Parts: sequence; structure tokens; C-alpha cells
Amino acid sequence: MSLLKASMVFTATLGCATAFADGLCSKPVYLTIDTGHMGVAPLIVDVLKRQHVKATFFLANERTQAVGDKAAGNTLDEQWAPWWKALAADGHDFGSHTWDHVIWRADKPKGFVLQATAGPHAGQKRQFSQADYCEELAKPARRFQAMTGRPMRALFRAPGGKTSPALLSAAKACGWQHVPWAPAGFLGDELSSERYPNRVLLDRALRDVRSGDILLMHLGIWSRQDPWAPAVLEPLITGLKAKGLCFATLRDHPAYAQVSTAPR
Repeated sequence: MSLLKASMVFTATLGCATAFADGLCSKPVYLTIDTGHMGVAPLIVDVLKRQHVKATFFLANERTQAVGDKAAGNTLDEQWAPWWKALAADGHDFGSHTWDHVIWRADKPKGFVLQATAGPHAGQKRQFSQADYCEELAKPARRFQAMTGRPMRALFRAPGGKTSPALLSAAKACGWQHVPWAPAGFLGDELSSERYPNRVLLDRALRDVRSGDILLMHLGIWSRQDPWAPAVLEPLITGLKAKGLCFATLRDHPAYAQVSTAPR
């Protein structure tokens, strides 16, 4: 990076930080991060701290890699509890991603067919009642409160973004509001490295992301050979800041700012 370009990025970054401090940011984007294998999770948080960015995390109890002094386990197990507690204390926002990362497959007269990608029934398609689905949403909220001492908000993201009007209606009836992402906000970290190398995904995001967009990334994707994060994350953040955009959590989003505490 040239000295002039570095200076421009620094100026834009400082300007965005000052604007948010003064409540004047008029071009926010909303970074949301779903759980994953956690292999790059500490590195992602290092980037967020360095860039003074707060994000909204969606939590499921997914299988993890061994990371540092943490053995392979699950994203919401006791090993990771202090990590989530520190994130909550640092001012990030949180929602549910269902406990077993259950993906909607079909509606049924008395519920839904869902397929878990985590937990004891991983890979299986099972029928859930509306009450069963509400419990899937509530379990991460209870676990988050136990880990952090703080309540989760009643936001959720359906795994894979797969929903139906009936599923969204059932979730709303038990107090949950769904959060999708913008088309340009699909950052592509779950796509094939061969077909979508990091450079292509970075250039596409810097070209297409606009003010108001909700962005989607993960805390590690098992299938991607060339990890998207954290390699792309920092140049994406600095590049968007250089375009005059600022980062906010969904607490500042007009559609989600008033969402209350998650039902338990």
C-alpha cells in the first residue's frame, strides 16, 4: 500500500470512528458473523479490535477445531465460554442460529422438516413441531446467558438462510425476529476456494456493498481450503471505510434496534 493510500485509509477510518462517537454516521453497514469451526475466531476478533468494529454474532452449538489451548469440541462449550463473555463485555451484539444448526427443508401440517448439521442428529432430517423449533431458538439464548451473565436479544438467523413463511410465522409467534443479509452482503466465505478465490470475493464486496447492507461471514468454514477469514476481513473493513462507510451492530439497524430480550 502506498503512503498516500495508507493515509487516505487512516483518515477515513478516523473519520468513521469520530462520526459514530458523535452519533453522525450516515452510511452504516452491519457485519454479522455466524458460528463455524472457530479455527480462525481469535484472529477475526483481533481484526475487529484493531479496526474498532463491533459485529453481531449468531450462535449455534457447532463442532470446532482445536484452537490454541482449546481442544476440539463445540462452539458453546465451557472452553469457549470465557471467549464469548469477553465479546459480550466488549459491546458486540448476539442472536440465535439454532442449537444444532438445523436447516429448514420443508413445511408439514403440524410443523417442519429440519436437518441438523451439528449435535447427535447431524445429517438427519427430522420433523419438528412449532414448539420444538422455538426451543431450538431459545437454547442458544439460555446458554449465552449462562456463559456471559447477559441476555441475548430475540434475533435469529436460520442456518443457510433457508426459511418459509410458516417457519418465520412460528418463530415470530414465540418472540423471535429473523435477520437475513443483503445480496451484496453475502461475502462468500463458504464458497469453493478454487472457483471463488479470496481476491475475487474481496473485489466483489468492495465493488458492490452499499450503505445499509447487512454483511454475512462465519467463524471458520470446514469446506473452504483457502480460509476467507481473517485474510480478507481487514482489507474489506479498511476498503469500505475508505469509501465512507462505517460499521455498526444490529442494535443500530432501523429494523432491529427495538428487538427486546430473547425468550427463554
